[in-house]
Amino acid sequence: MTSQQPDGTPDQPQRPNTAAGLSALFDFNFDTFVTPVIVKIVYMIVTVLVVILTVGIAITGISSMFQGGAGIILGLLLIIASPIIGLVYLAFARMSLELYYAVIRLSEDVHHRGRL
Repeated sequence: MTSQQPDGTPDQPQRPNTAAGLSALFDFNFDTFVTPVIVKIVYMIVTVLVVILTVGIAITGISSMFQGGAGIILGLLLIIASPIIGLVYLAFARMSLELYYAVIRLSEDVHHRGRL
């Protein structure tokens, strides 16, 4: 059963207020969690770095194709493998960040219920 607010609607679980900016980083009591905010920024940075890595591998493959001989085969392999490598890196980064985020959300819920 869910409790009802005075207007008859079920109340929603309250999320703790997260301090914005640098103040959450210097919260030595660990009352606020900064990880949910940082995870989004880190994922954007990782995505940009993976795109740069993927393009770099593809450019390396193209340049090795012009060397002739076995470089043509190596170049084709690098061009084909670069998007696969990029997607694998991005998937592992995403899974890792989601794990961190889930642990923090669990901790926030436990921390919030302890205050009730």
